[in-house]
Amino acid sequence: MPETKDVETNMPGEAADLILPTHQQAASLKSKDLLSIEHLDASEINLILDTAHHFKEISERPIKKVPTLRGKSIINLFFEPSTRTRMSFEIAAKRLSADIQSISASTSSLVKGETFIDTARNIEAMYPDLLVVRHAFPGAAHMLAEICSAGVINAGDGAHEHPTQALLDALTIRDHKGNIENLRVVIFGDIAHSRVARSNIHCLLKLGANVVVAAPPTFMPCNIEELGVEAFDRLEPALEGADVIVALRIQLERGGKLSFPSLREYFNLFGLGRDRLALAKNDAIVMHPGPINRGVEISSEVADGPQSVILDQVSNGLAVRMAVLYLLAGIGPAKNVKTAA
Repeated sequence: MPETKDVETNMPGEAADLILPTHQQAASLKSKDLLSIEHLDASEINLILDTAHHFKEISERPIKKVPTLRGKSIINLFFEPSTRTRMSFEIAAKRLSADIQSISASTSSLVKGETFIDTARNIEAMYPDLLVVRHAFPGAAHMLAEICSAGVINAGDGAHEHPTQALLDALTIRDHKGNIENLRVVIFGDIAHSRVARSNIHCLLKLGANVVVAAPPTFMPCNIEELGVEAFDRLEPALEGADVIVALRIQLERGGKLSFPSLREYFNLFGLGRDRLALAKNDAIVMHPGPINRGVEISSEVADGPQSVILDQVSNGLAVRMAVLYLLAGIGPAKNVKTAA
């Protein structure tokens, strides 16, 4: 039988403690922050994915709460609109018994003229353990990480990166395909303005996938092949033999509306419908980071079809964010988490 350590007594309403393999429970990330996928190595990515795999079990329990991060304080600083990411971090923190507070730009002192840095410094003076930051400015999370002793998690910074989205996408692919190495992964749509595309490219290449990007010329960054991807200006040849297809939303708020004549024409030329999906492998999976614009980048029959794993991405996002909070919270060998040999 696996050896386990003693556990702390649970509070009323808490479920039985989580069981992690001993080697995994002792592991940690190299930095106090999660700012980008580009600066993670493959071992760190796999550590997060493996940890998230174990955390998925908590969401299937009758009582979806463990005391793992009891006493830890987490602040959500969301200065861009968000549904999935913000709620995912909030629910993840609560399921780990952490205290979490969410702040948006409209309810902060930013509307009174306070700077972003001063807002963060005042919040840090209240001794949070982690700051989760979403901001329209690329590099905002990096800037906070340099001045704050608390750990900083990048929840999306402009068109730069969205690391937890790439991690949940990788977990979803691994769940459905068993492995990521040598898969043909097609990412198509507004590549130029997409932080999801950048993080996914870095993540999937580190895990051994063959990454293909497809976009109209106005949505394709110059010299993107230097990242190690294959690029197409038409969707059909990119989809041939695809194992995984990731559709991207047009980033209207970041200048995407200037890059195409009409939504109808975009879908006719670059939308993923049933006919184009047939060019991929029969068991190809379809993904989308959301929110979906139906009839623009993807048809409803594909988004809701049997090859779509979009809702699995949402579920995996919760597990990945639980794993990231756990690994960055600095709890060390936890008294209230069982460890199995």
